[in-house]
Order: sequence, then C-alpha cells, then structure tokens
Amino acid sequence: MKTNLEIITREATAGDLGGISEVFLRARKELMPFAPLAHSDYAVCRWIADWLIPTGGVSVATDAQGLILGMMATSEADGVLWLDQLYVSPPWVGHGIGARLLALVISNTRLPVHLHCFAENARARQFYERHGFVAIAFGDGSDNEEGCPDVVYALQPAPQIDGCESS
Repeated sequence: MKTNLEIITREATAGDLGGISEVFLRARKELMPFAPLAHSDYAVCRWIADWLIPTGGVSVATDAQGLILGMMATSEADGVLWLDQLYVSPPWVGHGIGARLLALVISNTRLPVHLHCFAENARARQFYERHGFVAIAFGDGSDNEEGCPDVVYALQPAPQIDGCESS
C-alpha cells in the first residue's frame, strides 16, 4: 500500500478531460471485463468532453501533483441524487480514493442517494454496502447499454429532527 498519499478532491474542469477519460476507460476495461464498453474510446472521450463535464456534478480526486486518481459524477432527478459514475484508477483502488469521493457526495446532499452497480461487480457492491447502501432493485440488463444485470442501491440521508442538523 502506498503511504502518505495526499488526496485532493475538487470540481472537474474542461482541462481534466484527459485524466478523467483515462481513469474511466482504464477502470472499465481492467476492473469490469464482464461489461465491455458499448462505445469506442473516442466516443467515450467525446461524451465526457461534450456532456459529462459541462453538465456539472463531476468531481475528481488528485494527488498533490494534480494527477487524477479517481472521478465521480452526480445528477439529480425526482428528489434523488444519483451517483452516476464513480471510478478509481486501478493501481489506486484500495487507497481510500473511492471512499473520499463517496463521502463528498454524501456530505453535500440532504437527498436520498441512489446508484446503479453491475451485479457481477462484487468488489464495488461490497464497497457500497460497507458504506451503508442497500440494494433496492435488481435489473436483468435490459436497461443498460452493456446488457449486464445490475443492482440499484440507495442510501437515505440522516433524518432531521426539529430543524437540527445531523453530524
């Protein structure tokens, strides 16, 4: 395990395109070979540049030198905050980067947080369950581009009592 790693989280910018694309593509290919990408690397890069980053809700985790080690993207729909993407560069899995990004999501919302996870992705499922997410629905893959069975997870925010904020 690498030690003394300073992790910095911040909002993504257009200048992060290369790093975000690299993390996304490498994580998908190396960590999820059971769910091949439905689009070319170029098409994925264009999607990140033209849609994902400009819509906002994208954050990155970097080391002290600015190397992007992980990324996440969220969106809001119908009173739910969706964690649409959460990827860590394969050499950095297990070093707390995913947990830092997930904590950033959870700490900045009062909405229920939901996400999709491939059913076969045991490591990711264990990660989310360890952080308090509960499976609420199972899909057969007909609703995703990869055609892989998936699980919808939910995390409810801490209840508010008499206007008091939870800690």
